[in-house]
Amino acid sequence: MRAARSIVALTASALVACTPTPEEKADGHVEEALSVTTTTTLSLPPRPKAVPLDGLDPCDVLSTEQRLRLSLDNPPSSYVESSFGNAKACTMRSNISGNVVRLALVTVEGVGVWLSENAQVDARVTAVAGFPALTVRTPGMDDVCNVEVDVADGQFLDVMFRDGGNRTRVKQDVLCQGAQRAAEAAVAGLLQRG
Repeated sequence: MRAARSIVALTASALVACTPTPEEKADGHVEEALSVTTTTTLSLPPRPKAVPLDGLDPCDVLSTEQRLRLSLDNPPSSYVESSFGNAKACTMRSNISGNVVRLALVTVEGVGVWLSENAQVDARVTAVAGFPALTVRTPGMDDVCNVEVDVADGQFLDVMFRDGGNRTRVKQDVLCQGAQRAAEAAVAGLLQRG
């Protein structure tokens, strides 16, 4: 999955629209009244502490034991995710479940990118090990779910969990649960390093 397609975030800015509504008087005169429409704003609670991602290797975030508990039995593979500002990333696959986890350490922008006014995803506020996070579903991409964890100013941990080509299609709700579990393990791993 290209992160460029993923980094289309949820509309979070409050919108107030004043729309003229014509009202006809008994004498035939039309007066215009204003009606106000508002939308709600998503906001994240404060994080318990900052956990900077600078200089970390995403393939070292999860210990061998954590990977085995998540059924990630293939060796991790590192790469650079260009659509996340050349973020260091790591992919781990499971021969057991057929699923794939990707961790990306984004250090060029904060988790708020998922809440920008150019939103084209369904983002829901959640928490991961006490840190504010978003569960992100991209319309039309039912084989993947992301959890984005706010770990420091201008930085976030991206956890993608996807169906790696299973015979029986995995429901997106199950993928989101997997992303949440992987994010919990990753934050625990980050906290052990700090």
